[in-house]
Amino acid sequence: MPIFVIMSSQPAPQPTKKVFSFSLLLRVYGFVKPYKSAFLWSLVFCLLLALLGPLRGLFIQYAVDKGIKGRTASLPHWLNEWFDAISHNDLARFLVLITMLQIGLLLVETAVRFLFSFNTSALGQRVVKDLRVTVYKKVLSLNLRQFDSTPIGTLTTRTINDIESINDIFSDGLIPIVADLLTIVFTLVTMFWMDWRLTLICLAPLPLLLVATWVFKESVNKSFIKVRNAVAALNAFVQEHLSGMAVVQAFSAEKREMEAFKAINRKHRDANIKAIFAYSVFFPVVEVVLALSIGLLVWWVAGKRIDAGLLVAFILFLNQIFRPLRVIADKFNVIQMGMIASERVFKVLDNPDVTTDDAAALQQSKPVAAMQGAVTFNQVWFAYVQENWVLKGVDFSIAPGQTLAIVGSTGSGKSTIISLLNRLYEAQKGSILIDGKPVEQYPLDYLRSQIGVVLQDVFLFSGSIMDNARLRNPDIARSSVEEAAKMIGMHDFIMQLPGNYDFNVMERGATLSVGQRQLLSFVRALLYNPAILVLDEATSSIDTESEQLIQHAIHKLISGRTAIVIAHRLSTIRKAHKIMVLEQGRVVEMGTHDELLKLGGAYANLYHMQFEKKTGAVV
Repeated sequence: MPIFVIMSSQPAPQPTKKVFSFSLLLRVYGFVKPYKSAFLWSLVFCLLLALLGPLRGLFIQYAVDKGIKGRTASLPHWLNEWFDAISHNDLARFLVLITMLQIGLLLVETAVRFLFSFNTSALGQRVVKDLRVTVYKKVLSLNLRQFDSTPIGTLTTRTINDIESINDIFSDGLIPIVADLLTIVFTLVTMFWMDWRLTLICLAPLPLLLVATWVFKESVNKSFIKVRNAVAALNAFVQEHLSGMAVVQAFSAEKREMEAFKAINRKHRDANIKAIFAYSVFFPVVEVVLALSIGLLVWWVAGKRIDAGLLVAFILFLNQIFRPLRVIADKFNVIQMGMIASERVFKVLDNPDVTTDDAAALQQSKPVAAMQGAVTFNQVWFAYVQENWVLKGVDFSIAPGQTLAIVGSTGSGKSTIISLLNRLYEAQKGSILIDGKPVEQYPLDYLRSQIGVVLQDVFLFSGSIMDNARLRNPDIARSSVEEAAKMIGMHDFIMQLPGNYDFNVMERGATLSVGQRQLLSFVRALLYNPAILVLDEATSSIDTESEQLIQHAIHKLISGRTAIVIAHRLSTIRKAHKIMVLEQGRVVEMGTHDELLKLGGAYANLYHMQFEKKTGAVV
């Protein structure tokens, strides 16, 4: 089992520099491949929106010019003739016609905008679904050392919040930016075609807006990076302290932990307020620049013979240009945040520290036969951190059907042996064999299904007793669960609960006692009928009555199969075929109970410390 390291719940601060990378962007869009048609439709709708943008301005110009002065020069000659033909040169009919056409264009543009928005957002959700599955699958395969060094809240942030930020690249990022830029380009082309001098006058304040946009983008970018770091810190802190609430309350640490939470929360608030300030400044600046452009437009046309329709159209066009400019900087920040989030997510996906089947080893191995349970450790060395060795040249062997008991002080490496046996960690030196074959040559699923582990700290998931007993495996029948519970002696207790086997044990089994959770873990081990049974301090946290039940179950469970028992209570291991004593990661003694007592070494000392009678009491 892992050595748990006390660490800060706040993850290491992330860099505040820009992390925009086209390679990252291309990798994100690599997840679009299964949805090429949706992506292409998004581009089509994007182009249609850009084309439709200037049309309403042109028709309004035409309507104003023809309605006021009877002029029709603002549209091509053939289109003028078409309007005259269908309206029969009747002004009233013409105005009705042009109004209906405007309404039609508005409805078409609204429909296209809806399809564009829905399609891009749906595309993002599909990508997020695939990406989240990919990331979670990767997390499941990570070596346990990653969970020793990474706060759970941080991995939660990567799997949920950061991936949601990647979704924003689609719904509010790259494709919407392309749509806005195309709209601006088509509108500018139309304006230059209509009157290039007037267009240049209107765009004179644009450099001021570009500078303001750049300053805004950089300011919000820095703030958002701080926000993301603060969110990760909050998630990690809350996850850790909710899980350890019993410790917090038992030591009256509520006020201290509340102050720590307030400090992290203040950082989150301050970062958001800085972003809000940037928005509060930028949007009024855009409105001021737009007003300057319209003012210059009015100033330029004053006293000049300019068609009223042209003036109205240019005001509409300016709004069509400035409207996307209001949000385009924000969308660039969305992409930036998506890039930062994707970099973090891809770091998880690219993590090489995974436990997987060794393809080459599996090819060399023979087909898997029924496991007999012979276990051999040959000069095994292991360290959780660099070369701080926890196991130092451990050697032992167990014949099929035998029971090996492992004893030793805390930190001597007892639980680590179990973690290496089922490949939760990989040994740095030496080899581990089962039935004479290296554990790497067994398919990982098969290997772990043949090693039943009962831990001291039993983890139960939120759900029913039935779900926890069979770990939601539909292949295990309800009758099998009931039979295993009867063997353990837990059936009568379960039948007294509301709902019986459907009783909800709540998160981490909160509604069951320690002993009851331990008994349920035995039911779970029985159901999987492993070739090798591991009991890691399985009776150290339960009362005497529950221990008697478990000892009875253990006797039946280990009969005919290999068992490895780790225990502090030496009374539970007297009948073991072998007892191995560990000290600081080394095997110092090996033998039966009687042999080790006669030896008078480390085991005998431990035994006498537990069973020596003082003043008539057992210590």
